Amino acid sequence: MSVPVGRERDFVGYSGRFPDPKWPGDARLALNLVVNYEEGSEPSIADGDRDSETGLIDAAGPGGHDLAAESMFEYGSRVGYWRLSRILAERKLPATVMACALALERNRAVAADIVTRGWDVCAHGWRWENHARLAEATERDRIARAIESLARTTGQRPLGWYCRYAPGENTRRLLAEEGGFLYDSDAYNDELPYWVRVADRPHLVVPYSLVTNDAKFIRGSIATANQYFEMLRDSFDMLYREGETAPRMMSVGLHLRIVGHPGRAVGLERFLDHVMKRDRVWICRRSEIARHWHSHHRPLV
Repeated sequence: MSVPVGRERDFVGYSGRFPDPKWPGDARLALNLVVNYEEGSEPSIADGDRDSETGLIDAAGPGGHDLAAESMFEYGSRVGYWRLSRILAERKLPATVMACALALERNRAVAADIVTRGWDVCAHGWRWENHARLAEATERDRIARAIESLARTTGQRPLGWYCRYAPGENTRRLLAEEGGFLYDSDAYNDELPYWVRVADRPHLVVPYSLVTNDAKFIRGSIATANQYFEMLRDSFDMLYREGETAPRMMSVGLHLRIVGHPGRAVGLERFLDHVMKRDRVWICRRSEIARHWHSHHRPLV
């Protein structure tokens, strides 16, 4: 099944005639848990940036060298990662790590744990960079550098790509030309994978979501673990109900410095326990979704 291509924006998609994804086990829903590993790749004075990253604490603007913000990021890799690793391991659940390459270079213990858990890796850039502002040659270099680094630290080349910020006009073409990616996730426009044509060849997009995402905590729309749980539960329940006749996919974005805190992580636990009470749910890695689509839904163009 293929989405119409050859245009800059596609407002039509599947036109309400969603294909049967034929998920394994006749699943109503494919659920992908996404652990974003970014700590140590964010803007930092020590790495030559003008300012420290302030997004975590919702600061009004650039603030120079912010030691408090740096410490908050360190919490994610020192504590938050290990809490999420435990929560998922206790439930024997797989995950995908959207990893900034530089971040994993700086924490080999986390890289080793990712390998031990059997999680797959989606490249999240070399570090936090706005790809829309990179020159083509620079962006090509950053993509290659991220691939080499992640392959070295985890023993697996990344099969997917997701920009830390918005992609640029060249990003998807450069990914297609590189030739080793099964998919990218630089889109938020659907609840199923779809094909586009890039560099005169088919290219798979596995959309992501900023809605079912713990970033809501730092943007003020969610304050408690129960609000987080209810939002995830309600999203899952609707998709699961619709999945009786039209199965979809659901991505849950997790950030170690955000949901890794105990008063938030308990909301994730409640959600996972809710999901595990249901049958016909395929909890899977992102690369598995991509491989499944490549095998069962080849492009028509």
